[in-house]
Amino acid sequence: MSRELRGLLLTPSGLQRGTIRFGERIEELLPGDVDGPLILPGFIDSHVHGGGGGDTMDGPDGVRALAQFHLRHGTTTILPTTMTNPWERVLGALEGVREVRAEPGDGPLPDIPGAHLEGPFISPRRLGAQPPCTQLPEPDLIAQVLEPGVVRVVTIAPELPGALEAARTFARAGVRVSVGHTTASYEQVLDLAVLMREEQTEYGFTHLFNAMGGIEGRDPGVAGAALGLLDAHAELIFDLHHVAPGSFHAARAAKGKRLHFVSDCIRAAGLGDGPSELGGQAVEVSGGAVRLPDGTLAGSVLTLDQALRNALACGVQLAQASDLVSGSPARYLGLTDRGQLAVGMRADLVTLDEEYRVEAVWVGGRPAFGGAH
Repeated sequence: MSRELRGLLLTPSGLQRGTIRFGERIEELLPGDVDGPLILPGFIDSHVHGGGGGDTMDGPDGVRALAQFHLRHGTTTILPTTMTNPWERVLGALEGVREVRAEPGDGPLPDIPGAHLEGPFISPRRLGAQPPCTQLPEPDLIAQVLEPGVVRVVTIAPELPGALEAARTFARAGVRVSVGHTTASYEQVLDLAVLMREEQTEYGFTHLFNAMGGIEGRDPGVAGAALGLLDAHAELIFDLHHVAPGSFHAARAAKGKRLHFVSDCIRAAGLGDGPSELGGQAVEVSGGAVRLPDGTLAGSVLTLDQALRNALACGVQLAQASDLVSGSPARYLGLTDRGQLAVGMRADLVTLDEEYRVEAVWVGGRPAFGGAH
């Protein structure tokens, strides 16, 4: 059954008033002098631990809870993200994602193409807010995390013994390799980049500027590699706590359409300030920031609609801001059927009011939230 929405459409050729007709996919875009809300392609979050009280590490119920929470904020495609934890818990979390993909449940959810495995193949010297349960990327462990068939992105520290061969294995399994939580040198990152080019696959950097050190004139480091490698993609947490506006603009200038926003959100999102938990560790939410007792930033309570608003408030044009939460992550993940309003694309749609707040959401043409029902 076809549906229609009228409003201000953000199409690949720009904003235009008109009507969008869709079933599971977009069927027509008809220009016309009509009234209605702003209509954008649905948001894509490739790095999200939790939200609304749920967490990927909780298993299927946690995955459903976090997915439902982010759906209400316009996210129509989501990669539930693990944490460095005892090995069996990591495997259990991946199995939980597999179960939700097989049996989504009764209520609407975003599309879940797979999971982001953030750890345990990271540096014990760049844990950030990850618990100290790191592992070396040994072949038998890689086989175990690939077995459920859900890993879509993996964060790896390229300086670890065996990391390059592990990256090759992941790439050949169709997994995006993302450099993060690392003390690698610029040259060690280049070695991984050369390998990814040989495998003819996209690769990226996990939460640019965070858990990777800074840039110096004589020591560009990981962040310098992220900005300088023109074929690399990069995530960025734009909650105005993890990354300052000036650094965001520098990243935009360097990465262009290969920069995308992620939430890196934890279970506390939507629950207000106060104590919470991340990977078995106590954290405190205050003023929109999440911190460990020692003051270390520990994930976020960001949602992608807020990241969009933050970008707009920093002077980014709407088309570019939309690309940061839709088109760019779709390109990174190889999701060629979404990320823009065009005929033939999935009808993953978000309507926004004049303050860019989510009014309604459709996933694959089905009403999922708000006025869509």
